[in-house]
Amino acid sequence: MPHSAPRAHFALTLLSALLLAAPALGADVEAQRIERILAQTPLVDGHNDLPWEIRTRFAGDLSKVDLSRSTLTLPAPAGSPPLMTDIPRLRAGHVGAQFWSVFIPVEVPGAAAVQMTIEQIDLVKQMCARYPDDLAMAYTAADVARAHRAGRVASLIGVEGGHQINNSLDVLRAYYDLGARYMTLTHSSNTAWADSATDNPAHHGLTPFGREVVREMNRIGMLVDLSHVSEETMRAALAVSEAPVIYSHSSARALVDHPRDVPDDVLRLVAANGGVVMVNFFPGYVSEARRRWDAERAAEVARNNSPPFGGLYIGQPERAKAALAEWERAQPKPAVGIGDVADHIDHIRQVAGVDHVGLGSDFDGIPEGPTGLDGVDKYPALLAELAHRGWSDAELAKVAGGNALRVLARAEEVSVRLRAARGPSTATLALDAPPQAQ
Repeated sequence: MPHSAPRAHFALTLLSALLLAAPALGADVEAQRIERILAQTPLVDGHNDLPWEIRTRFAGDLSKVDLSRSTLTLPAPAGSPPLMTDIPRLRAGHVGAQFWSVFIPVEVPGAAAVQMTIEQIDLVKQMCARYPDDLAMAYTAADVARAHRAGRVASLIGVEGGHQINNSLDVLRAYYDLGARYMTLTHSSNTAWADSATDNPAHHGLTPFGREVVREMNRIGMLVDLSHVSEETMRAALAVSEAPVIYSHSSARALVDHPRDVPDDVLRLVAANGGVVMVNFFPGYVSEARRRWDAERAAEVARNNSPPFGGLYIGQPERAKAALAEWERAQPKPAVGIGDVADHIDHIRQVAGVDHVGLGSDFDGIPEGPTGLDGVDKYPALLAELAHRGWSDAELAKVAGGNALRVLARAEEVSVRLRAARGPSTATLALDAPPQAQ
């Protein structure tokens, strides 16, 4: 059999080529699977801070930032990352709907906070007007579906902090009329009526006026967002809310012991409420090793330079900088990747159920994302990671956006019922005042 050796060599060569090609073929099939899912179900991200970055980096002037092109090379403030969002990357990430945060700092007081919030709402609408072929304002779940069918990114608005209503339900209702479809009850500090996750307890949850805020949000159809609030506030709001709540950008406390994340007992309450926890991508919220490293680095910064009176190298910025660099060389930053985010999604699925988990990246509100998940083009990679873990097409569709849209639609249904039952609340912060002695 003189030809057997050449035939054997050919067979081995063919087998090697097929083995080498298999991963690429598998990746292509997987990408097609994710694309098919996202063609049918809009991918909904719960939180993106691009409007604030446009305000701070470009004075809110959209003529200075072309979102139709990559924003990676645009100038950034010292110590800040490149922008994580632009239209080409939204397209590459198959984003179907984006809640744009109209964040303002907690330090902005009173009427100034209201004005700045309205300016940020207007900026989101300007974005949509400037790029009408790519972005479309959305106010309902049906609007999201229509925009998705038309091939545009549905743009929704979220108010990121109860301080932005200036203790006024009239302002809350005005924000709804302007297009806001969720409000985060607090940001990084307590309000006069609700406790934040990152402040010392003042009210141990919600005050009577705070509970009235939740009721009025239910009535008008504005989603109650419990990201940033304390555990006591979470439980109080869940006890009051007649509509499903959301966490627009939070992860699982059982995996990372950060107060911005959600404990297991609260996850079970969210399931009973019908709500959704949209997982945050910030490394310090999804990796316990990174959370501890961040805390230790902050302590090292304070140890080296704590104006006006403390620190080893107070008044010596170059020595403080060198000392921090030496500490970072000795304590390398822990790696955080897509798998860490997927772990949180898996955990919330296990505790609350697959109907109660979604995506809330916090892009352009975080200094960096996990490796491989650093911009709005990377959502398919996260869904591929879940697919590798055995998630079905139906389950991937739910986490991508189906759950968020169900919650939005249910909040609209609750609003119809409550508007028919009662009129606008006239409650004021005076509701919290102690009764006068007789």
